[in-house]
Amino acid sequence: MRLPVLFACAVALGGCSVDIGGFSFTQDSSGTRTSSVSARASTQEAMLSADGSCTADVSLDPSTRPLPKEIALGITECELVKLKGAPPTDVLIGESGKGQREVQVLYSEPGAREIYMFTDNRLSRINKPGQG
Repeated sequence: MRLPVLFACAVALGGCSVDIGGFSFTQDSSGTRTSSVSARASTQEAMLSADGSCTADVSLDPSTRPLPKEIALGITECELVKLKGAPPTDVLIGESGKGQREVQVLYSEPGAREIYMFTDNRLSRINKPGQG
């Protein structure tokens, strides 16, 4: 009896995320100030949203791995943004005919335009000027 209940709980929490937020009031000689902070943690790998930000500040995914040393096939969307050190110029999110998440991440730099294509949160192709 306990095993099915535990299994159902594990499945329900499989894609869980938590948003934490709060605010505080502080008073000093210049008056009362309000400050706030928020964080997001997820049990799934972080992915990019349409505005180019990662969907989680911290990933609690057990398969979390250290940041790769370079941009290479197989890295995640958020790893690309961390390695580039700047938000993307544009992000297009869609779905393939096979139900896979497809994301195109554009970085426009002076004299160059780079497009990084992801399938199910893994870099599958890079399109840079001068590459065939």
